[in-house]
Amino acid sequence: MRAVFQCTECGIHYLPPEGLVYGDGSPASPLWCTEHQSVMRERGISEPPSAAALALLAARRRAAPPALEEEPARPDVRPSRPARTRRGAKAPGGGRSKLR
Repeated sequence: MRAVFQCTECGIHYLPPEGLVYGDGSPASPLWCTEHQSVMRERGISEPPSAAALALLAARRRAAPPALEEEPARPDVRPSRPARTRRGAKAPGGGRSKLR
């Protein structure tokens, strides 16, 4: 899957070549679209290496398929038989009294 970049100057999304090198041998920029890259080159402004590396990393993370999260093994485990209760047992003072 190819990375889509966003120009930091104009905000458009663009799709540079996979190797970040154009057909004429000039490097593509992960920060600027083609128009702004040529404008920056004319002004003598070079691409900051740290910002370019960050843009590449962010684009690779967006392009990577999402990691499958493992489901927890039965988070709500219930017993296979009902719990024992004392309902059937006679509690002291709970039965019929012989005194009337």
